[in-house]
Amino acid sequence: MKNKVAIITGAASGIGKATAELFAQHGAKIIVSDIRETEGGQTAKDIVSAGGTASFFKTDVANPADMEALVDYAIKTYGKLDIAVNNAGIGGEQNLVGDMSIEGWNKVITINLSSLFYGMKYQLQAMLKNGGGSIVNISSILGSVGFAYSAGYSAAKHGIIGLTQTAALEYSARNIRINAVGPGFIDTPLLKGLDDNLMKQIIAMHPIGRLGRSEEVAELIFWLAGDKASFVTGSYYPVDGGYLAK
Repeated sequence: MKNKVAIITGAASGIGKATAELFAQHGAKIIVSDIRETEGGQTAKDIVSAGGTASFFKTDVANPADMEALVDYAIKTYGKLDIAVNNAGIGGEQNLVGDMSIEGWNKVITINLSSLFYGMKYQLQAMLKNGGGSIVNISSILGSVGFAYSAGYSAAKHGIIGLTQTAALEYSARNIRINAVGPGFIDTPLLKGLDDNLMKQIIAMHPIGRLGRSEEVAELIFWLAGDKASFVTGSYYPVDGGYLAK
């Protein structure tokens, strides 16, 4: 990772923040990207305080122009782009398919799926100029199974896997690896607000008997993004405490 330049979206908290910190500990230069300016800026400050290299760039991943500007910023600031972790996402509207609002559907699809296309469109162009790179897209266990009341989220996360595999086929021979990670339910701000009974039910779905930690997901992302995974592309790796093994 030393002197590699990495964009990480949704890095103000949770998996994104843990990944940014881990990459920086190993010498990567980090562009912390998030729509939340205060929290994202703090992530960058924390990395710098710990001796790493990072800067913050406010990005609305639902806006293609913002995603293009993010890549431009990486190149202008650090001279290149080696790694992108497309992590930003939302839970979205919880509803029956027949009752889901059009606005709710469009919002979760745009933020959780279309944003990855926007990001990859510009990330790939930059990496080709740099002679190669690695992209890790954050899907979910719900990228391979359904989950009641989460049609938009599940559809978007399924779509990420298809997009990842297609892009990997197109760019593997050009020295760009593209993989997807499927976290189970991770103890992040995305789960805040769930009542205790629902939380107990969710924990019980994981044979390991607990929620995952952001740092555990970050370790898998780190491996996939780095040179030790040099023969790995077009793959989908769950990190889910046994959720999908049932």
